[in-house]
Amino acid sequence: MPEDRKIKGLVVAATKSGSGKTTVTLGLLSALAMRGYTVAPFKVGPDFIDPGHHSMITGGTCRNLDGWMLSKETNLNCFESNSYRADIAVVEGVMGLFDGYDGKSEAGSTAQMAKWLNLPVLLIVDAKSMARSAAALVQGFEGFDPDLKLAGVVFNNIGSSRHLEYLREALESTVKTPCLGGIVNHPDVSIPERHLGLYTQEDHQMSSGTKSSLASLIEENIDVESLIRSLPEVRIPALSEKPESRLNGENVRIGVAKDNAFCFYYADNFDLLEENGADLVFFSPIKDEKLPEDLDGLYMGGGYPELFAKQLSDNRSVLEQIREQSRKGLPVYAECGGFMYLSEALIDTDGRRFPMAGIFPLETRMHTRLKALGYREITLLNDTVIGNQGFKIRGHEFHYSELCSNPDEIKTAYRVSTRAGLKRETEGFQIDRCLGSYIHLHFGSCPEAARKIVDNCRKYRYERTGRQ
Repeated sequence: MPEDRKIKGLVVAATKSGSGKTTVTLGLLSALAMRGYTVAPFKVGPDFIDPGHHSMITGGTCRNLDGWMLSKETNLNCFESNSYRADIAVVEGVMGLFDGYDGKSEAGSTAQMAKWLNLPVLLIVDAKSMARSAAALVQGFEGFDPDLKLAGVVFNNIGSSRHLEYLREALESTVKTPCLGGIVNHPDVSIPERHLGLYTQEDHQMSSGTKSSLASLIEENIDVESLIRSLPEVRIPALSEKPESRLNGENVRIGVAKDNAFCFYYADNFDLLEENGADLVFFSPIKDEKLPEDLDGLYMGGGYPELFAKQLSDNRSVLEQIREQSRKGLPVYAECGGFMYLSEALIDTDGRRFPMAGIFPLETRMHTRLKALGYREITLLNDTVIGNQGFKIRGHEFHYSELCSNPDEIKTAYRVSTRAGLKRETEGFQIDRCLGSYIHLHFGSCPEAARKIVDNCRKYRYERTGRQ
């Protein structure tokens, strides 16, 4: 019988975005790994990019935790099942510590997640051009939520060792939270930013030298030993056996586009599909000359198709196969970049037009400014490949492109609710068994969606082959 385990863990948070929490997190992950710890990485919020870097450093799969998209129970299950075999769990926060879904509650915030997981917070403070005022800032964070535990403060962007001593003195004379170190700005180990956040792991393969530099940055400037020693142990329940996946006959085969252009997927979505009876078959729309054989469904995630528009457009064989299979009834689910790939064409910021799969009779155009950002809840207006009428699924939208042709003639399957309470029904474009949208959905918010995808793939296989 598996037994409960005790591990250590912490949340890396900041007073605001851009304070250096990602650099500190990556450095801490590297330092812990080099010390021989097995580390379980997590990321609060809907971001796809930071988890890729976490995974590269630790060798494990980073999971997204989200207090708005997912229930408390789902978040706890995700954390416990993916940290059971670890020595230490490291959770990178999102935005500022108390920033979340709205301005009146802690929903979706790093603070909420830290309390749910019962983990202390390592607070990163950008101390550039600050002195004693930094102590006032920390005092405010320390007292804002008495139920939150702060493990320590790390000052980033300090000017010198003398600056750090000034900050440490101010902190020790004002608050209870200890100063665990300070970091001078090191651009040589920073991760370049891109319009959707950070570079993807495919862009910025992290060399052993980069990992070593990140680890050294932390080891030389933060009291890692004291931090580890101060962390309380949390109990992780014994893992229960996963449900049998082969529920109704053999598994279905779902093709998943996965390469530099299509790299935005929630790992839990893959798990839920597999648990419901799917074998995931990965392929590259950039490099592969044909689709995997004998597919029962297709999953096109998001990413950066605009950066590889020419390669994608030039690979006509895969585009034509996807269009042909869709017309024959293959269930297809596409979101954001995958949705753009299934349109008539992608137009880049220079006005160049790249023909795509042409399943949806519309075009998308890239812009230099953000076109949509925020949490979304969709309600299905009719039966689709991902669920039946009335299903509610939560997700996130973040893109710099928009539709530039009239979609009125295409059936839409979503009613979308935003944080501001706005509702729209020009989303979730549906043609036959193909469903495309700009919204990245997390199936953990509605596990029935994963089951429905597999069921629809199984129905298609029966129609095609007579096999269950």
